[in-house]
Amino acid sequence: MDSPTTQLISRRDALIVGAATAAAVSASTAPPASAQTAAPAAAAGGSRMKLTLNVNGTAQALDLDTRTTLLDALREHLHLTGTKKGCDHGQCGACTVIVDGRRINSCLTLAVMHEGAQVTTIEGLGTPQGMHPLQAAFVRHDGYQCGYCTPGQICSAVGVIDEVRRGVPSHVSADLTARPILSAEELRERMSGNICRCGAYSNIVDAITEVAGSKA
Repeated sequence: MDSPTTQLISRRDALIVGAATAAAVSASTAPPASAQTAAPAAAAGGSRMKLTLNVNGTAQALDLDTRTTLLDALREHLHLTGTKKGCDHGQCGACTVIVDGRRINSCLTLAVMHEGAQVTTIEGLGTPQGMHPLQAAFVRHDGYQCGYCTPGQICSAVGVIDEVRRGVPSHVSADLTARPILSAEELRERMSGNICRCGAYSNIVDAITEVAGSKA
């Protein structure tokens, strides 16, 4: 039995007291309002960096958010829209460009990582009046249908032919010390990172084989 001096507190009163206490503690530990608004503003703005890229033989001075991918720098800032944005996860190869002689997925690298780099896009390989041999071969062999993946396919193919000429082995090369032979198996392996949703793979192999001068 409760003592006559004990005061009974209702459940409602207990909840009110608890909420008031929590609010008081939160108010005493919260940062000033100016600090609360400054942090999101800083995060939204990001940091910027000046850099120079040599794109298709021309020096391009850029002032970019450091989070800008090379793909977005090319498309959104330099308006070189031949390089396509496909999956944006490095899985389709539509964004392939050549950087300092190597083919890369431009969606997976930041532009600020390539200060002073030599970047070649599909626009730098050839023009309608003076096509690159691979561009002409893709036309002859009908190596495209919708054409969306074609710029990445061609840039990747340029890299493949260069790799073979330099003796770089692939995962299917039988002898890692011998010069690789550009067989159909080698081509399929080396081009496997470039997806053609239209399914023009056999014609793409024929086009690359013609330019490489090998019988696949």
